[in-house]
Amino acid sequence: MAECSEHSPGTFCWVDLATTDRAAARKFYGELFGWTFEENPAGPDMTYTMAKLGSHDVAGLADLQAEQASQGVPPHWMSYVAVDDAAATAAKVKSLGGMVLMDAFDVMEHGRMAVFMDPDGAMFSVWQPKSHKGAGRRDEPGTLCWNELGTRNTDINGAFYTNLFGWGTTPMTGSGDMPYTMFMKGETPIGGMYALTEAMKDVPPHWLPYFAVASVDDSFAKAGRLGAKPLMPGTDIPNMGRFAILHDPQGAVFAIFQGLNQ
Repeated sequence: MAECSEHSPGTFCWVDLATTDRAAARKFYGELFGWTFEENPAGPDMTYTMAKLGSHDVAGLADLQAEQASQGVPPHWMSYVAVDDAAATAAKVKSLGGMVLMDAFDVMEHGRMAVFMDPDGAMFSVWQPKSHKGAGRRDEPGTLCWNELGTRNTDINGAFYTNLFGWGTTPMTGSGDMPYTMFMKGETPIGGMYALTEAMKDVPPHWLPYFAVASVDDSFAKAGRLGAKPLMPGTDIPNMGRFAILHDPQGAVFAIFQGLNQ
């Protein structure tokens, strides 16, 4: 997949970054992924930065809210799932044991969104599109290619998401000491889930976005030169590709992925 005109309900459609230094984040991600940027008004004294690859929107950047910062929320990437009805999804999240952090609201003429926390504490959002359908490109260098849940209770959270979005689950064979589950939309893998280990006791439950790159090792080295901190160096996934995980210069965590055919 490359160009996207729409995203079917139950699939990941967008990611955006909440950061403490939007200008520095633009510089970092622009140099790393080749993004350009467009500033858009988002309310009184608020601006939302659209990250673009060519003419297509591929991600967003916003300021970390002062209330979040005061509560100790670090810079972070947020993953969005496309839905037909954000308000109905919010009601379903409550019934399944999740928490509604921000109930469904309009984002001008672009769409409606809501922000949730799953039963284990991982945050995610949903997007009900109007004029803005979500990412205009994906699964190519410089764009979103995967979203992955790290959780301490794969049974509870697996049931939560499958009931919420109608996903199926498929265990990934050959995943060694760290069992891995694919979330499926029909026959298509659309995300992953793994159990946080005791060695990861300081890592909170989270959704992690992966961005495709032509070379994990080259991009990992470049990110380091641009001020990123390594969390996991380039690592092979048998029969799939290679990935690495980093903190950006402001502290937001993201991953990069190189498929076998890249």
